Amino acid sequence: MSTPAAIPAVDRLRYSDTELPPYSYVPKHAPHPVSDPAGHWFGREEPITPPLDPQEPYRSKAYLYGIDLFNHGYYWEAHEAWESLWHAAGRTGVTADWLKALIKLAAALVKAREGNPRGVERHARRTLELLDIVTAQLPGTGGHYCGLSLARVEAIARGLVSEAATHYTEANPTLVLRGWLEIN
Repeated sequence: MSTPAAIPAVDRLRYSDTELPPYSYVPKHAPHPVSDPAGHWFGREEPITPPLDPQEPYRSKAYLYGIDLFNHGYYWEAHEAWESLWHAAGRTGVTADWLKALIKLAAALVKAREGNPRGVERHARRTLELLDIVTAQLPGTGGHYCGLSLARVEAIARGLVSEAATHYTEANPTLVLRGWLEIN
């Protein structure tokens, strides 16, 4: 395995002061961050992640770091950050469904980097299904949950579904999405 290519820097707002990793993990293109001794998180002690408070998402370091990771092209790592919160949420309920939607969105982008259009479409469609579930449980929220726009997440997922077969057929380990998440 060659040295992982650095992803291009993007000029986007940061919500966390936690340092971004030196590379973004893409299977078969970079050392596994946790299990490979060359991985950027190898030997790291897993922090205990407190549950996300949907009324005060700005207090969750893991949530904000997940948004930063996603926005700067660290999709596998964003998936991991949000997954720790999903576990802390007990993997059920509206907050867990919301986090699972973000996890699936990040997973779709890992598949895009792998050049796997079926994986992109499958994960992006699951994101949309989860957003429908979340929306049904949140009447009167103004289209936002945990500080993020549901419509923005939906637009990114719909774009991935519509472009899966034409844009994500070749591996591109340094792909960075045009869209990003903004906390309101």
